[in-house]
Amino acid sequence: MAGNQATSFQRKPMFTGLDMAGVTTTNPALTWEHVRKIKKLTKMKLLIKGIEVGEDAKLCVENGVDGIIVSNHGGRAEESGRGTIECLPEVLEGAGGRIPVLIDGGFRRGTDIFKALALGARAVCIGRPHIWGLAAFGQPGVEKVLDILRIELELVMKQCGTKSIAEINRRMVT
Repeated sequence: MAGNQATSFQRKPMFTGLDMAGVTTTNPALTWEHVRKIKKLTKMKLLIKGIEVGEDAKLCVENGVDGIIVSNHGGRAEESGRGTIECLPEVLEGAGGRIPVLIDGGFRRGTDIFKALALGARAVCIGRPHIWGLAAFGQPGVEKVLDILRIELELVMKQCGTKSIAEINRRMVT
């Protein structure tokens, strides 16, 4: 019995039982030269998703990226790293206010959104919650999820004495 209990708490590899030969989560052959080429090929804004450290944010700025999305890709690539909210201040410092920094990953409440905005994120991307609403109730489910997040954000803004998103600032979080 004790042996079974110990194994039930063991960390299990994400892809157990799947043939992952030749599958990678990143392409090590991609370089900043590729980013510059993509930038030259389009008039659209180029955002890089998956930035977690200040050094990479600086490289984004140096290589003409128009914006950054701080993301750990839902933890699918590596689940033991820092949360995106923990990475945000370092990425903001690396970007130095020269390009917008957005964030995603784990935002489930209006208070989560408030904290990210207070720390300096330009916007917060909502991933799974809207998918849950869609899966459960279709478009009305997505609309309800967004309504709930908006209502929660407005509530915490009122509790902090802010009347607009622009008034949210770093002093409001510790």
